[in-house]
Amino acid sequence: MIKRIALTLFVAALALPLPVGHALAQAAAPTAISASYDVQFNGLQIAVINEKFDTANDTYRIVSESTPVGLLALFRKQGVTLVSSGRLTANGLRPEHFEGRNGDDETRQVSAEFDWTGARLTLKHEGVTESAPLPAGAQDRISLMYQFMFVASGLRGPFDVAMTNGRKIDQYRYLVTPDVEIDTPLGRMRTLHLVKERRPDESAAEVWLAPERHFFPVKVLLVEKDGARYEQTITRLDLKL
Repeated sequence: MIKRIALTLFVAALALPLPVGHALAQAAAPTAISASYDVQFNGLQIAVINEKFDTANDTYRIVSESTPVGLLALFRKQGVTLVSSGRLTANGLRPEHFEGRNGDDETRQVSAEFDWTGARLTLKHEGVTESAPLPAGAQDRISLMYQFMFVASGLRGPFDVAMTNGRKIDQYRYLVTPDVEIDTPLGRMRTLHLVKERRPDESAAEVWLAPERHFFPVKVLLVEKDGARYEQTITRLDLKL
């Protein structure tokens, strides 16, 4: 089982699709964030994620680093790093560059370059370079998690979104349920609950956003087609306005 977790942790980190809304950006979004999550696989803790979000001169940069823990750390010493950078706009984040690194394994490194002027997305993975149309409002795997702070107050469901994980870009549809309460290590929270609509052959994805914490994601769930569950739960959150 541990070998399977080691092989799939990076895939899960890059593949989880979540929504981003189309409303105008909110005022007074945090200018800097430091956050930590615990990651569980079928109830077993396998990793800790530490993230930083910084802004300066109408630009942003996000770094998300996962570190294996517990039994997984005996088999896998290096974690996954996700980086997104781009511009701050009236509609929130507009990514320009995304990359995902799985330790020193170059075969699992991915990247995406956003050409908003030409409306093209360039993807690099496994030694292959591909180009695809770039939909308006598209996000990458990590930027969309922070885009919620700018747009979530206007989220309604169902709605559609484009997201890239560096390997492909896909469209997703989500349903939104307000005022769902959950327990977290930071206490009980009222959340906005997002659930991806899916076909029988697709994985399931859910995210819980905390309105009282600028709609920051406090829990994320991915359920693979075979029933394997990855849960990411907030353990620390520092916001700077």
